[in-house]
Parts: sequence; C-alpha cells; structure tokens
Amino acid sequence: MLERFRASAARLLTPLARFLNRHHVSPDLVTAVGTAGVMFGALICFPAGWLWQGTLVVTFFVLADMLDGQMAKLNGTASAWGAFLDSSLDRLGDGAVFGGLLLYFAYGRGEPVWAAVTLAALVFGQLTSYVRARAESLGFQANGGLAARADRLLIVLVGSLLAGLGVPYVLEVAMTFLAVAGLATVAQRSSSVYRQAKMSPRELG
Repeated sequence: MLERFRASAARLLTPLARFLNRHHVSPDLVTAVGTAGVMFGALICFPAGWLWQGTLVVTFFVLADMLDGQMAKLNGTASAWGAFLDSSLDRLGDGAVFGGLLLYFAYGRGEPVWAAVTLAALVFGQLTSYVRARAESLGFQANGGLAARADRLLIVLVGSLLAGLGVPYVLEVAMTFLAVAGLATVAQRSSSVYRQAKMSPRELG
C-alpha cells in the first residue's frame, strides 16, 4: 500500500536532502534524530492522551525514514551500515508508537483489554520483521502478508489521529486489525519457510 508512494515521496524530499548534503549533515544523524523525535511524540504525547498532537509529531519525524535514504543515495554514501542502522531504529520507533498507545489504553483510559490487543499488535508486528530477517539469513524467502511495515505505521497513525479528533472506536478497530494481520502474516511466512525447508537442495536451486 504505502510502499508504492515511496518513489513520489523521495522526489518531494530531494530538495531538502540536497540542502542537508550541502551542509554536510550525516544521513545517520538524520536517522537518529528522526527516531528520537518519533519516540518523543509517541511516549510523551500518547500516554497523556494527546493523540492527534502526538500523531503529527510522529508523522513529521517518520519522514526522516525516507529522507536519510535519499540523502545517502544522492551523495553516493549508501552502505550496509546505513541500512542496518535504519532498520534497527525502525524497530525502536515502532515499539515506541505502539508502546505509547498501550500506555494510553492501560493508564489513560484504564482499559487493560485494549492494552493487551495493542501489545499483541506490537509483538506480532515486530515478529513479522524478525521472521523475514531470520528466514533470509538462512537462505529462504519470507515475503508477503497482509500489511508491510509502512502499512502498519500508516494504519496506526490514521487510527490515532482520528481517535484524537473524536472519532469513536477507530483506534480499537485499528489495533484489532493489526493484531490479527500480524498473526496471519507470521503464520503465512512461517508456513512458507517450512515448505522451503522441506524441499530438496535441487528443488531450492
């Protein structure tokens, strides 16, 4: 879903990326600052009930997730380290977003059931990424699923924005969908790896 818009977003961010490159700003620094901003918006605003405000802060800094890659591409410094750092900090930012909403449900609203659903969405979302990375490290493919990382982030941010604007039950629906979609994706990817692992070396090759 959201992945198809990355090329357009990258073009829009190109002038800013060129500006930062001219002033010798490191893409790694942009990655780190973006993650710090996401964590601030999620862990400060969401538990306090400032849902739409937190969503705007998080969305602003999420753009750094695309900006740093565009900077590295333009100045020819794209590297395995940069990809590793970006992916690792993505997990940290995602954890902060869902963790902030978990605290909102648990303490802001006193609704442990929805806090548990949010925790499930967080765990299965993180496990989705782990299953793919682990499968690829073993030489298997584990793609597909109901929602990629960008789609999960889009759904949770739209849900928190609308909830902050007073739309009832939208955040609960978003968390439920993401928990179910995450479970289904983990099961689908695990099943795919199982089938590949049972193939003979000739069939894999």
